Amino acid sequence: MTTTQTTAEIADRYFAAWRTADTAAFRALLADDVHFSGPLAQLDNVEDCATSLGRLAEATTDLVVRKRWIDGDDVITWFDLTVGNAPTAPVANWTHVENGRITRIQVTFDPRGMLAG
Repeated sequence: MTTTQTTAEIADRYFAAWRTADTAAFRALLADDVHFSGPLAQLDNVEDCATSLGRLAEATTDLVVRKRWIDGDDVITWFDLTVGNAPTAPVANWTHVENGRITRIQVTFDPRGMLAG
């Protein structure tokens, strides 16, 4: 990946990696010291983050992006996520990009359906 990619292109590749459960593609998009924060995990390095995202992607049965907002190096994506037989959860994902890599991911959603499923 080159640093000439736009924030939008990186966000597109992030969700493409999710749809194909491609852990190597996640790893290529993430900075070594990426920080992930969400209701089910707090991660602070590329290996843990790529592995965790890959596992979630493998369990994902549907992912529908509803809206994306881009402001400079920041992207907020609103999407519906279905994992296994759990009810679909609306998710807000805030991604920050620096030097062509994702340095921060913060997600917000209600995990109760996933945890019960």
